[in-house]
Amino acid sequence: MAMLKMMLDPLGGIVITNDGNSILREIDVAHPAAKSLIELSRSQDEEVGDGTTSVVILSGELLSIAELFLKQKIHPTIIVNCYMDSLNKIVNFLESIAIEIDVNNEESLLKAIDSCLSTKFVNRYNKMVSTLALQAVQCVKIESNVIGKKEIDIKRFAKVEKIPGGDITDSYVLKGVMLNKDIVHPKMRRRIKNPRILLLDCTLEYKKAESQTNVEILDEETWNQLLLQEEIEVKKLCEHIIDSRCDIVVTEKGVSDLAQHFLVKKNITVIRRVRKTDLNRLERISGATIVNRCDEIVESDIGTKCGLFEVKKIGDDYYSHFIECENPRACTILLRGSTKDVLNEVERNLHDGMNVAKNIIMEGKLLYGGGCTEMRVGQYLMSQASQYDDSRKSIMEAVGSALEIIPKILAQNSGANVVKTINELRIRHETPGGEKFGVDGITGEIIDVSTENIWDLLAVKKQIYKSAIEAAAMILRIDDVVSGIGKEDKLQKPVQSEFE
Repeated sequence: MAMLKMMLDPLGGIVITNDGNSILREIDVAHPAAKSLIELSRSQDEEVGDGTTSVVILSGELLSIAELFLKQKIHPTIIVNCYMDSLNKIVNFLESIAIEIDVNNEESLLKAIDSCLSTKFVNRYNKMVSTLALQAVQCVKIESNVIGKKEIDIKRFAKVEKIPGGDITDSYVLKGVMLNKDIVHPKMRRRIKNPRILLLDCTLEYKKAESQTNVEILDEETWNQLLLQEEIEVKKLCEHIIDSRCDIVVTEKGVSDLAQHFLVKKNITVIRRVRKTDLNRLERISGATIVNRCDEIVESDIGTKCGLFEVKKIGDDYYSHFIECENPRACTILLRGSTKDVLNEVERNLHDGMNVAKNIIMEGKLLYGGGCTEMRVGQYLMSQASQYDDSRKSIMEAVGSALEIIPKILAQNSGANVVKTINELRIRHETPGGEKFGVDGITGEIIDVSTENIWDLLAVKKQIYKSAIEAAAMILRIDDVVSGIGKEDKLQKPVQSEFE
């Protein structure tokens, strides 16, 4: 099981995690090369959501072996060309050894997601978090008209709502939208069956002047005229809404007391100051269209696909639920936990789980985990290196041996004898039929990973190798660092390169 790190941010907040990207994001570094590695981890997280630690470890190992060749006076361009040649061979080899799984078989998908979450903080609740991740991804998945083409947008349409209290096992996926908002008037309806929903991107208030305007009121009649004008304008806005025969109005902007008065008389429920992202998700589940002006409302803008609107109290807050939808292509994952730190870490793990589920459904190809793939790729590169007879042979062999850093760290973290484990693993992989052996991350023993359901995703592995090798190649191409900071602005002396 992986250990956790506790970090203090500059504002005094605490972050407890073992997610590579979250750790590196909190670290303050000055060296530009180190900054590029942190950026590498962030892009890995955005691209595939997993492998953030592996990519930095591998890139660092590749730079470490490059230093030895630079000391032998081998030109960086030769090293970079060998690295890129190795990358092409690795990607083609990974495609050839990948195992296809049935993406319609829920049990197979859960096993793969479960395996990828086994080193996370939530490993005790793996099954539950894997199920939540898979349910969320399947909810937001859209089958395109093009055969075999799928669209899964987790970032926009799968929202995580964290509520402290309760137990992690109380978490669930709500197929619909849940907003941390209450209705604006106590007399408005709190539960509506098959509501007609209107989504607005405009204010339901009297329009104020753009610039600062002073109005001089000399008598009571002028004051009354101003109030009457405001009432007429707001009433006109509300009449457009009333004419649409909607039951619920959800707006991104404010709603005046006067507008509330007119709408509550017509039994219309109002929710105000909703985020744009939440409006987009409501648009997706209800079939409504966001309207920018009240006088432009037409019948087709009203959403009718939502089955139930309900306001419930969870913990200390009220939440508006839009559920029982006809085809809910957006969801809310409700997370419960004892403290905010636990909730934040569970959210990070769930984010990884959802990305894993998305990648499996999109591609449907897996590789053996536990360092097994690294050993196979390493041996393949060493066999391919025999084609060359100069320094390129040594470089390609070194890339192959650099990949062994992953099983080495797995053995080290589990308290096993690293040298003995790696030597035994090499022998197993050299014997016929030994390509399924890897390191058990908990016990450190060498096991058949196919029977223990330890898997890696093809998409994640490909991205790790591409990012790590390309980042190492980019840093090797740098021959000088030019500072754009003036002398008086420099807070510290530039770090001297180890390669100089």
